[in-house]
Amino acid sequence: MVLTVIGLCFFETISSIDNAIINAEVLGTMQPKYRRWFLIWGILFAVFAIRGLLPWLIIWLATPGLGPWEAVTATFSNDPRVLMAVESAAPILLSGGGTFLIFLFFHWLFLEDKHFGLKGEKFFFSIGIWFYAVVSILLSAIVWLALQETPMMAFGAVLGSTAFFITHGFKQNAEQAERKMLTTGLSDISKIFYLEVIDATFSIDGVLGAFAFTLSVPLILLGNGLGAIVVRQLTIGNIDRIKKYIFLKNGAMYSILFLGIIMLLDSFGVEVPSYVSPVITFGVVGFFFFKSQRALKANGGVIPKG
Repeated sequence: MVLTVIGLCFFETISSIDNAIINAEVLGTMQPKYRRWFLIWGILFAVFAIRGLLPWLIIWLATPGLGPWEAVTATFSNDPRVLMAVESAAPILLSGGGTFLIFLFFHWLFLEDKHFGLKGEKFFFSIGIWFYAVVSILLSAIVWLALQETPMMAFGAVLGSTAFFITHGFKQNAEQAERKMLTTGLSDISKIFYLEVIDATFSIDGVLGAFAFTLSVPLILLGNGLGAIVVRQLTIGNIDRIKKYIFLKNGAMYSILFLGIIMLLDSFGVEVPSYVSPVITFGVVGFFFFKSQRALKANGGVIPKG
């Protein structure tokens, strides 16, 4: 349980680095008291309204036979009816979340600007137009295999792909809105509200990825909430240092790929021990962290160009 919470916190922190960097640039245009407001009061919205409400809502919608409180305590319940409901809904939830995360990884691999950390990344980026063909073929394969299990599981995979394209559009608009805030004359209070709404959009990746660690809403709330607090602290104080580790985003995205695969394996009944997700996350991100350190030393402490 402790390893799961630490893994959730770590994953939430790493997967939010890009958003934290943009937030830091916006906060740099604001007065100190509003920065403190964003850190102290804004965290209540970020943790409880998003990291707590969203996973609870997903569990509740996936298991409509449960009541609101049972959706929260489901994984800690001894009630056979509750356990059976969660067990029957898990493949649907996991196939959707796994599909979403794998699509997210391939979008980064094919289409997003990046520092190339591994051989092959530059090649995939050069043929970015193939992203849509690759994910379409993947979705067809996942749905076909899922139909051998249950139609609802196949429907879960389709929902995962739908959620990816909807949230991707929102994220693109959110990034543009954040950059506009750097040049427009919005008040500091308006910027705070914009940042909170944008944070909600970017939090979806972390919430869905959390289901690769656990289906427990309290553990997701605790782990992702701690991660959100860490990101807020980095945003305020140490973001310039974090930006120097140029391959951290690579580590986050490869972690997302592995977590998506784990969720799909779980959905098809392959037993994956609970410690695998946090261990893989620590190992993959650790590898790219040390790779970033070597690149930084090789460039005399200057951020290397992509």
